Amino acid sequence: MNLNDLQNISNELNNSEKMPVLFLGHGSPMNAIEENQFVQGFRNVAKEIPKPNAILCISAHWFTRGTKVTAMDMPKTIHDFGGFPQALFDVQYPAPGNPELANETTELLKPVLVEEDHNWGLDHGAWSVIKHMYPDADIPVIQLSIDYTKPPQYHFDLAKKLEKLREKGILIIGSGNIVHNLRMIDWRNINTVGAGWDWAIEAREKTNNWLLDGNFQNLIDYQKQGTSLQYAIPTPDHYLPLIYSLGLKNKSEDLVLFNDDLIGGSLSMTSVKIG
Repeated sequence: MNLNDLQNISNELNNSEKMPVLFLGHGSPMNAIEENQFVQGFRNVAKEIPKPNAILCISAHWFTRGTKVTAMDMPKTIHDFGGFPQALFDVQYPAPGNPELANETTELLKPVLVEEDHNWGLDHGAWSVIKHMYPDADIPVIQLSIDYTKPPQYHFDLAKKLEKLREKGILIIGSGNIVHNLRMIDWRNINTVGAGWDWAIEAREKTNNWLLDGNFQNLIDYQKQGTSLQYAIPTPDHYLPLIYSLGLKNKSEDLVLFNDDLIGGSLSMTSVKIG
C-alpha cells in the first residue's frame, strides 16, 4: 500500500469529534437475549455518545498467535459457545464489515505485522453487546484479535497506536470481564446481582480504585497484585480487552464506571467509559 492509498482510506473515514472508548463487561452469552440492568446499561451508554462511523472491537473470544483483523465485507455471526437455548443460536447480527478500516488498522499498528482475516467474523464478545447498543446492525464492525503470546504491557502500548481512529468517528470497544473465573461460579447465585466471593469483592474494589485513580500500571501488572487478583484473573483472555481500552485514554479524559456489579460469585460486569 502506498501513501496515496492510505490517504484515500483515511479520507473515507470522516473526521469527527473525538470518540470515547469503552470497555464492556459482557458476561454470559444469555445477555444477548435477556432483559436486565446490564443490557440496559449498554443501551444507555450508546445514547450518551455520538453515533460512530464504525466500530473496532477487541473481544476476549478472539485470542490468537499473532494479531489479526477482520477484513471481510459481511462478517458472519459466530455462536462460539455451547449448552445454551436454541433462541440464542438463532440470533444473527448482520452488521457489515469495513475492509478499508481493517486496512488502515494494519497500517497504524506497524511495525507489528497484522494479518487481514477473512474467516472469523463477529464472536459473541462483540455481537452480544453491540446488538443492544445498535440494534439496527447499521454500523460497520471489525474485530482486532489479541496475541496470546504477548504480555499486558505490550497490549497497552499497542493500543496507543489506534488513537487516530478515535478522531475519525471510530468507536473502540474492549469486551471481556475484569473478574472472570468460571471454575468458581456460585451456581446458586448465578443470577444474583451483587453476589461475590470474598476474593471477588476484594479484586473488584482494588481494580475499581486503580481505574478511578488512574493507576494503570498496577492494572497492567495485575499478576503481582496478590491472591484476589490471581483468583479473579486465572487466564488473561477476558482481562486484556480492558488493557486495550486503558491504553487509549489520554490524561485529560474522564473515566467513569457503569454496570459495576458482581454476579454469580466470580464474575464482574463492571464496564468503563473513557472520554
